[in-house]
Amino acid sequence: MTGLPLPPVPEPYYLPFHYGALHNIGVDFLVEPGPVRVLLAERHPALAAADFGGLACVSLNYQLYFAQYPTGGGITEEVEINVIAHPASAADRLPAVDYGQYARGHDQTRLLGIARLHVLCDNPLAIDAGTVLYAEPKHPGWFTAVLPSLNAAAVHDRWSFVCHRAGLGPDGLRRYDEELFAVEADLAGLDGEPVVNTPVTGYGTDPEGRLLAGPLTVHQPYRFHPLDTRTADRIRLTLGRPGPEPGDRSRQAATDLARLVGGAPAAGVWTYQSAPVAAHHRPYYVR
Repeated sequence: MTGLPLPPVPEPYYLPFHYGALHNIGVDFLVEPGPVRVLLAERHPALAAADFGGLACVSLNYQLYFAQYPTGGGITEEVEINVIAHPASAADRLPAVDYGQYARGHDQTRLLGIARLHVLCDNPLAIDAGTVLYAEPKHPGWFTAVLPSLNAAAVHDRWSFVCHRAGLGPDGLRRYDEELFAVEADLAGLDGEPVVNTPVTGYGTDPEGRLLAGPLTVHQPYRFHPLDTRTADRIRLTLGRPGPEPGDRSRQAATDLARLVGGAPAAGVWTYQSAPVAAHHRPYYVR
């Protein structure tokens, strides 16, 4: 039998991992490739940054999701700081796509995937699972967010999230007030289009230096909003001013984000909201 063995799935985990609900916003920035290549060489040496007209793509990906387990349920929030990349050894298999084509899912090879530089998460179990199953560089963070909701219709197409510093202690997640970075997105009135851009290939590098690829399939289309010079200001990225603290990976995430994106305008936004499965209606009086 030839080929590579599958990575192990240690107890108590079980794959695939099924999401009960997912609310997701991603913001892409086309940036100068130099700093991106430096970080990729350090964190994922088997990967190369995607080339979109001489620019690299940095993607922020906020997720709020629910999962159901035999004994109950759990809610998790996390943010990924990603670079769109591909295995360097597979460069000759890549289709020639520009950023707009990539965002719309035209790369059917799915070799163009997300190289995770940082994943900040508020669920200790999810931090452990992402680390041991997918070699994600996952560490603590916590979030305040405002999302469109059928239960608060006035919010409409406005999204925002703030990532705060956190740590892990014997009592679980430790939350600090310090803001690392924030994103505000006002998509009201912008034309969007449904896109099928999954499965998304997520890349990780394990402690032995082996490259892992794990696909994530979302079962309904995303909504994509391409941005240009007239609409890029609909996205506002605010970078905090984290103080130096050696070994604090959440602060390192903010530092790396500032280094990679700087003042680059957003190039596109993609959103996903799980459809409601039930509704409890307004009561009425009974004579």
